[in-house]
Amino acid sequence: MEMSATGRGLFSTYSICSNAAGIAGNLFAFVLFVSPTPTFRRIIRSKSTEQFSGLPYIYALLNCLICLWYGTPIVSPGIILVFTVNSVGAVFQLVYILIFIIYAERSKKLKMLGLLLGVFAAFAAVVSISICLFQPPNRQTFNLVIRTRSVEYMPFYLSLATFLMSLSFFAYGMFKQDTFIYVPNGIGGVLGIIQLVLYWRYSRPNEEPTTPLLESNA
Repeated sequence: MEMSATGRGLFSTYSICSNAAGIAGNLFAFVLFVSPTPTFRRIIRSKSTEQFSGLPYIYALLNCLICLWYGTPIVSPGIILVFTVNSVGAVFQLVYILIFIIYAERSKKLKMLGLLLGVFAAFAAVVSISICLFQPPNRQTFNLVIRTRSVEYMPFYLSLATFLMSLSFFAYGMFKQDTFIYVPNGIGGVLGIIQLVLYWRYSRPNEEPTTPLLESNA
């Protein structure tokens, strides 16, 4: 049976909108991934991690790896843009972590190395368990349970990029009818709006930070 012209037109429009949402999400995610660059330029220039924390990049790497695995065809066919964006994100986070380890003092260096190995071990466990014990679509459910995000202490442009990325992938998930994409990104979009509103409400023009953005012992 041949598809009608109207059906073909609707399908074409649907595909275009779906791909556009996914591509937009990739672009905004790239902005999100490169936003810590000034911090790491400062670390390289000063040859010290100062009081900056490496924990957000550990969390981000784990999140990217889990989402990367979720987007693979053997887990979730048809959402390759989720795989591509998180592949790029994982590379960025790994580079940031390695730079942090190179310039950190010994105690931080050892702690970060241990956390990095822990991330790889956790990811390996997720992959092994999902392959050995689950079949599609149960693999998707398993990945949803163990996904984690950390967007703590973000500056304005990082918050804006995160909001736009969540909004784009929310639309992408709706087009793909994938609950595990549009639900977390829908929540992320709402939280992003709240964060931007709070930023606008409490920010003070021309105010310079007096302490590093991210402070921790790791």
